[in-house]
Amino acid sequence: MSADELLIHVDNIRAGYVPGVDILTECSLELHKGELIGIIGPNGAGKSTLLKALFGLLKVRDGAILYKGEDISSAPAHDLVSKGIGYVPQRDNVFQTLTVEENLEMGVFLRPKQFRERLEFVSEMFPRLAERLGQRAGSLSGGERQMLAMGRALMMNPEVILLDEPSAGLSPVLQDQVFIRTREINEAGVSVVMVEQNARRCLQICHRGYVLDQGTNAYTDTGRNLLHDPKVIELYLGTLARVK
Repeated sequence: MSADELLIHVDNIRAGYVPGVDILTECSLELHKGELIGIIGPNGAGKSTLLKALFGLLKVRDGAILYKGEDISSAPAHDLVSKGIGYVPQRDNVFQTLTVEENLEMGVFLRPKQFRERLEFVSEMFPRLAERLGQRAGSLSGGERQMLAMGRALMMNPEVILLDEPSAGLSPVLQDQVFIRTREINEAGVSVVMVEQNARRCLQICHRGYVLDQGTNAYTDTGRNLLHDPKVIELYLGTLARVK
């Protein structure tokens, strides 16, 4: 496959939760092989809704979502997992009564024979998890739970992983760890679509960024250009984004 291969093409989709009310209005996005793209914007802009539509958790009313040229607009989530797309929701993203190892085993339920091989990969990516395989997920810290959720999504060896606000509710130190791990996951060959509330940090690590506003694309550019764009700073980032 070529490095510039288009993996996901979201073409002017409309979607929402209530009949007749669209949260996403002609929203578009492209993800190329090897990319890490960030999606930022104000609360209610439709960022998480876009990820749910991408992962088959929300019906697309108009437009299309293509994965490697195949229309997946109506595909259920379990089919997308088998096709190579992983998803980490913002909330309720671990099985709290199961151990860390059992959570990871759940992540590879479609291919149980690959468990040991993938466990080794995830343990190298998240050493803290390897130290806590027998510990119940409910007793983990917030940062450790987030690592477990990401690790479980990686157990199926996905080509694409969708992250919904992975730094939400974490301390600044743990947020930094999540962003570092996200970059390492990308460098390991997994293409990433990340919705983030920490817009400045997100744009610092992503190759390209999308700014959503009222369910549609407001700005699209490289992460670095968006980070320094005066309009984006004024409207979405604030003075904290004025980095050198």
